[in-house]
Amino acid sequence: MRHLKIITLCIAAALALGLAGCSHKPLYGRDASGNSVASALGEVAIDDQKTRAGQLLRNELISSFGGGGSASRYVLKMDVTEKTQSVSSVAFERTKRLRYRLSTKYALLDASGQALTEGRSFSAVPYDTIDEPVADIRAAENARDRASRELAQDIRLRISAFLATGSN
Repeated sequence: MRHLKIITLCIAAALALGLAGCSHKPLYGRDASGNSVASALGEVAIDDQKTRAGQLLRNELISSFGGGGSASRYVLKMDVTEKTQSVSSVAFERTKRLRYRLSTKYALLDASGQALTEGRSFSAVPYDTIDEPVADIRAAENARDRASRELAQDIRLRISAFLATGSN
């Protein structure tokens, strides 16, 4: 039993020493030049969007970035698309299962217009319709709202990770 404790202690000490040399740093800490990622996010302007789904995503990003959307250090350009598809329906039933998919291709540009990072992301949200017009419209709007929030969180995480690396 005593040998087991000694072995466990040795393993814990080895892990602690190994992790001490690790280059792990918190995502929302300071970057290599001493700036915080949160303040860098506040300096991202987000291009206007032409669709309602794009505007919802833009609003979520402005809110989560903590900026007014008009800063000039970075610009986030997005090409937002949306699609609704039927997942299932049962014959002689009024209920349908649908999936709302919101996707975007995005690029983070510096002040000169050069792309710093780019990528694609999407969110797929299921919802039901019950052949009641008001309830069906509300269910579709709720799905679009949820997809916008999920997609904004993913884009924020990706851009934060980029900014935290000090690659800017």
